[in-house]
Amino acid sequence: MAARDGASVDTLKAITASFNAHDLDAIMEFFAEDCSLDMPRGPEPWGHRLVGKAAVREGLASRFAGLPDVHYGEDRHWVSGDLGVSEWLLTGTRPDGQKVCVRGCDHWEFRDGEVVRKDSYWKIVDPA
Repeated sequence: MAARDGASVDTLKAITASFNAHDLDAIMEFFAEDCSLDMPRGPEPWGHRLVGKAAVREGLASRFAGLPDVHYGEDRHWVSGDLGVSEWLLTGTRPDGQKVCVRGCDHWEFRDGEVVRKDSYWKIVDPA
């Protein structure tokens, strides 16, 4: 894992690599105990908010269950202070066989080198 001295492009690349490896243990090493994750879909304007490391882990596990072959490609990252942005093309297949291909991004907030907030956005893809 990248050094814990703040947000960096290397850290965001390492997090993305952990997501692509579907390695929840490695992913959660980047997150603070009091972290939050705003999922792109949910009942509120911010989606569905998960608070605390255990809840975030459970939410990410559900993402992997819902898209078992999920992959974040065509990624690019940038940072400013303790904030970072990752853009990507998410591809995967739902358990029912439906293919998913969507552009999205994550807004990241770091404190003391750990993720305290991940806010995820996906484009809305309308069927042809």
